[in-house]
Amino acid sequence: MKIAIVTACPSGVASSILAAGLLEKAAAKLNFSAAIECHSTVKAVETLSAETIANVDCIVIAANTPVSLARFAGKKVYQGSINEVLTDAQGFLTKASEQASLLDADAISEEAQSNAPIANQGAVQKSIVAITACPTGVAHTFMAAEALEETAKANSYQIKVETRGSVGAKNQLTAEEIAAADVVIIAADIEVDLSRFDGKALFKTSTSLALKKTEQTLQDAFAKATVYQHSGPAQANDSKQEKAGVYKHLMTGVSHMLPLVVAGGLCIALSFVFGINAADVKGSLAAALMGIGKSAFTLMIPVLAGYIAYSIADRPGLAPGLIGGFLAATIGAGFFGGIAAGFIAGYSAKLLADKIKLPQTMESLKPILIIPFIASLFTGLVMIYIVGEPVAQLMHWLTEALKNMGDGNAILLGLILGAMMCFDLGGPVNKAAYAFSVGLLETQTYTPMAATMAAGMVPALGMGLATFLAKSKFTAPEREAGKASFALGLCFISEGAIPFAARDPMRVIPACIAGGALTGALSMLFGAQLLAPHGGLFVLLIPNAISPVLPYLFAITAGTLVTGVLYAMLKKVEPTKA
Repeated sequence: MKIAIVTACPSGVASSILAAGLLEKAAAKLNFSAAIECHSTVKAVETLSAETIANVDCIVIAANTPVSLARFAGKKVYQGSINEVLTDAQGFLTKASEQASLLDADAISEEAQSNAPIANQGAVQKSIVAITACPTGVAHTFMAAEALEETAKANSYQIKVETRGSVGAKNQLTAEEIAAADVVIIAADIEVDLSRFDGKALFKTSTSLALKKTEQTLQDAFAKATVYQHSGPAQANDSKQEKAGVYKHLMTGVSHMLPLVVAGGLCIALSFVFGINAADVKGSLAAALMGIGKSAFTLMIPVLAGYIAYSIADRPGLAPGLIGGFLAATIGAGFFGGIAAGFIAGYSAKLLADKIKLPQTMESLKPILIIPFIASLFTGLVMIYIVGEPVAQLMHWLTEALKNMGDGNAILLGLILGAMMCFDLGGPVNKAAYAFSVGLLETQTYTPMAATMAAGMVPALGMGLATFLAKSKFTAPEREAGKASFALGLCFISEGAIPFAARDPMRVIPACIAGGALTGALSMLFGAQLLAPHGGLFVLLIPNAISPVLPYLFAITAGTLVTGVLYAMLKKVEPTKA
């Protein structure tokens, strides 16, 4: 069968090129003869000639942006979303060859020249507003936003996505846009303020599902969205939802804590530029930098607890959470004490909000007086007399154990942390390992953080290396994705490996875990310490932020080689185009 393929995406970079490569391989597997026109802004477009169009059996269009149909009049045409190709290219191509329909020249109108599926043409355009937010506010936030935008446009929906990343809210939704929207999609792994969506049809999901199952997310949004009532009665959740809620509350606290940890860690690292003991000189710049860093670390635990409580009980939970977190830090209960304080404050405030019934004239006193006072009193007493001391002892034991552990135990801990960082590439397991290591910074325990960041760089670096070592096994778009993945790996963004893991998880994930586990184990064996919890290899620009440097780089290189070489060997050789 002879077919012509057209791919196009709004940016003309990643999605269009990647889809073209996947469809080329799928066509070879199906024994189709395929001519491909890839709309790209980074390389020359080889436009289908009139002769080619005349000789093919059907035209297959995979696009998330408008494509002119006029030149295909009289041919069988099938249109679909690039996201369908990324999920199952061979299935997409099979369906296209079976369902392509004749395009009548008289039926081509201005609307028909969009890339929307034919079934949607002529329908009233629906409007969507969305928010994406992940715990670190880096990769998943923006990848999910792009996926939602492209898929919505492919289905002729009007959409605007507000990203709540590490630099704050971007592309913010206006009141007019929210009012005009048919549905609101909240794709978030942390708690976000929903008060402005009161009375709107609202659908909640995670950034991961919005990224990997975008088409399904949009369908579910229109089919399953419920009217959101702000500050309304709490709805009953099943156990699965409650567990997901606990994770979301924890990640909300961690996401608000991270800027303090990063800023504080970098300030402390900068103080060592003037010498390891330079901060002991009162009035010196080194002492000032150390003071700023320690101040940030002092606020770390209260902010963690405060925003866990805020996630659970909204603003009434913030004050008791901050107070409980400060008590945890004062007592010495540290990171785990802060987590305990946050959940105690949040759930006690939520219970009070649900159970206390007051006359309408006094209802306004609940969130600003009654709930903060009672919840703070309860949380404080529990932390001082019940929870605080045992958790403080646990933290003391853990800190001493980590500082005094032998090489064997240190290697085992590094191996576990490294494997966790590579298991789900930015997912819950990855975040758990990272949060554990970050929490230990407050106790001046820096070796787990070094192992965690080193291992977190390995998946993206390894995928980039694999595309270089086994070029013949990868398509041109995949090799380009490998270059981007390598750059992201240098920045400690594990998510750079997600495109590879999504297409070939049974080979990619084990290869990443093997390399990450080795890197984590070697980092702990060498006793590498890291004072700044983010930044990847660029932290090397700050003297003494990482020590010892050469063994640390060796650990990262070794893990990258294992992942890259292993996946280059495991990667299945795709049949060449006939």
